[in-house]
Amino acid sequence: MNQIGMAMEAMRLRVPMRSWACAPLVLCAALTAQAAHAAEAVQGSEVAMADAAAEPDARIEEVIVTGTRRTGMQVSDSPAPVQVLSAETLKSAGSADLIGSLAATVPSFTAQAFGGDMANQTLSAKLRGLSPNHALVLVNGKRRHTTANFAVLSGPYQGASSADLNFIPASAIDHIEVLTDGAAAQYGTDAIAGVVNIILKKDYEGGSVDGSYGGYKDGGGETPDLSGNIGFGSDGRNFINLTAEIRNHASSDRGDVDPRAAFGIHDPDSSLSTYPNTNMALAHGYPYLNHIIGDPEYHAQLAMFNGGFAIGAVDAYAFGSYGKKKAESFENYRNPSRASYTDGGGVTHYYYPFGFNPKEATDEEDLSFTAGLKGELFDSWIWDLASTYGKDRVKIYTIDSLNTDLYAETGASPTDFYDGAYVATQWTNTLDVGRDFEVGLAGPLNVALGLEQRSDSYELQAGEPASRYGSGASSFPGIQPGDAGRHTRDNFAGYADFAVSPIADLQLDAAVRYEHFTDFGSTTVGKLTGRYDFSPAVALRGTVSTGFRAPTLAEEYYSATNVGPTSAFVQMAPNAPAAALLGLGSGLKPEKSTNFSFGVVLHPIDKMTATIDAYQIEVRDRIVGSGALYSVFQGQDVPGAGAISDAIIANGNTLDPTIKTSGGDIGINIFANGLTTRTRGVDVVVAYPTSFDWGNLDWTLSGNYNKTEVTNIKASPSELGGQSLYDRTAISDLETASPKYRVNLSAVWTYGKFSIRAQETLYGQASEQVMGDDGNYYENKIGATPITDLELAFKPVKSVKFSIGANNLFNTYPDKVNPALKSTYVSAADNRYDTAYVTKYPTFSPFGFNGAYYYGKLSYSF
Repeated sequence: MNQIGMAMEAMRLRVPMRSWACAPLVLCAALTAQAAHAAEAVQGSEVAMADAAAEPDARIEEVIVTGTRRTGMQVSDSPAPVQVLSAETLKSAGSADLIGSLAATVPSFTAQAFGGDMANQTLSAKLRGLSPNHALVLVNGKRRHTTANFAVLSGPYQGASSADLNFIPASAIDHIEVLTDGAAAQYGTDAIAGVVNIILKKDYEGGSVDGSYGGYKDGGGETPDLSGNIGFGSDGRNFINLTAEIRNHASSDRGDVDPRAAFGIHDPDSSLSTYPNTNMALAHGYPYLNHIIGDPEYHAQLAMFNGGFAIGAVDAYAFGSYGKKKAESFENYRNPSRASYTDGGGVTHYYYPFGFNPKEATDEEDLSFTAGLKGELFDSWIWDLASTYGKDRVKIYTIDSLNTDLYAETGASPTDFYDGAYVATQWTNTLDVGRDFEVGLAGPLNVALGLEQRSDSYELQAGEPASRYGSGASSFPGIQPGDAGRHTRDNFAGYADFAVSPIADLQLDAAVRYEHFTDFGSTTVGKLTGRYDFSPAVALRGTVSTGFRAPTLAEEYYSATNVGPTSAFVQMAPNAPAAALLGLGSGLKPEKSTNFSFGVVLHPIDKMTATIDAYQIEVRDRIVGSGALYSVFQGQDVPGAGAISDAIIANGNTLDPTIKTSGGDIGINIFANGLTTRTRGVDVVVAYPTSFDWGNLDWTLSGNYNKTEVTNIKASPSELGGQSLYDRTAISDLETASPKYRVNLSAVWTYGKFSIRAQETLYGQASEQVMGDDGNYYENKIGATPITDLELAFKPVKSVKFSIGANNLFNTYPDKVNPALKSTYVSAADNRYDTAYVTKYPTFSPFGFNGAYYYGKLSYSF
């Protein structure tokens, strides 16, 4: 939901795949530029400091518009925990994308480093240890649409279908406000963990061009980036600000040897061979044949604008973005025998004599447009009327592959396939009004009222026939016609927010929100917030709130088949008729939540600010992806096989029969309302600017402690034959796969033309339970790990800045996968060579597994 506070503030102040591609955007980026900023914020803190050009003791208080409907609220006076990140803070983080920059500076904001298959191309993030779907993203106070790329494979980010922050160019951003508090009653019932509000630049003159290049020390990940921003206009009411960015990223490979090559009968020292006329040893990279563990390759072009135009006393405004991204992710390596046929003479032919590495490729377009009017009515009521439309379309391709059924039957098959598309749209219309009333108390009563109408849709489009014939394209079959379709939902909401200071030093804020969903009925949620300043040095604040999150349409209707060399799993849509055969009812229902927080704001000495906020968030009927539900395990039928097999057939899926005969696994995964979780934690931020004869040194200590527990698990349906709906892997993904704590200590030193930013980040322990091929569970564990980031900058003249830096300066890697688990993947006696062996480092590592990233940057402003 958009913010009346922002409107009131403005009115009162009146102020082909491997191509480098898209020539118009290249030209735009070369000609445009980024407006220079006067202030540089302390990283991740609640206080922004003046940059080196200002007086050493100068202090700039940020006026925030997130977490409050009042106007003129300063961040240090906020009754809710809000962290403000300036454009300079985001830039100096050294990350090539916005998610990485936020994760580097906000400890409670944890970014995904690796995602399985297509999810690797749309990485997500989460606040306070909850799901990415529990945080709401706003741009200029308006709701941002979500991605169509749904994360389905297991892990701590499973089920993510939130807004893709990486389609917002960093050069378009003035600052970001991160509200780490439940805000469902204020902004939308899904804002359970908090809100990320991205405030765009309004500069109407000047500009700059920024270029950077970086890569991993151990190879891969080369990332050239070119961006520009420029402003035109006369003042803060009449302006247009334009931004363009081109970013390319090369793939990386951090996988282990392929066990079929290193330990199987295709070892070059072996005289045995089951595949005449083939030789895997001649394949590129042997025995490192499987490249699935690493970054995808992508090429992105982004554009964004923000503008305003005064029509008398009314302000018209508009902003929007367009992005295009092409990406490729490696899938598991396939043996030569997976693409073979035998002719009438009994001779076996192999399409790929050395085996093949299929890729899952996407062609994605993302757009958003907002237009609105705001003004003042009767010299007292501030109003804001806006409409926002967003759309994300992901076309899916399987390339460098084969339809093995087609080839076996006919001796011919395409190698590249169009698998279909996922499309998500959102259209939101809002009206907000508000004013202050003098009621004889210490401060005026601020009343804010609003209405919202929102229409969402999610569509699955079928793939071409060859992509889905038989068992489909190898590695990712096309979307079946039975799964294709368009699903919609309408939502109507109204809210009221009342804020007042009944006595000096006491702030109270109450909000209530009513929402009606066309598919889930109505709900009402509320929030109460208070803050009392005992003195200029000490203040207490606290919040109690409730939330209600309807499942995303992707959670309800997404369906696909995930195929490995020795496995095939159907991602069953919970709302599909076939899912009823599993005893899970008729589909998903909404989550409900309760949020408590209590904090203290301290100014113990001059210029130091410290905030400590503790919280507890309970989510009931939480929507979580199941563990693997087997019909076949290691080639053998298991209890519950009948219902699961019937559901797969009823869903219209055809799976490769050789998977069972070769000792593989077959089953399903599904999302369900099966758990209650309780998350408890503490956020700490301490900012302290210091000045010396040899420059300014700004310190920030920030940290987050977070623990999630599953407090209730619903019984598994009898149809599953005793299989648990949530296995130990699924539970550990919620409870232990994210670090229990994270501490950042950063220092920014500026002296004349030089500056240094150093940050030490300590990630706490994380672990995940994984079932081995022997049916037992093993723990993958990452111990507490320090990571060092460093950036050195030099400004020979005011308009030019050179920077060099490193993320993970000392090339630190996480602990490796449990060797006892890996040993279960290889058994010559059973002819078992599981491709899971190639996972060398745990994929849930919060700091990734690519090692050091070194970069250089050049910025020119005018």
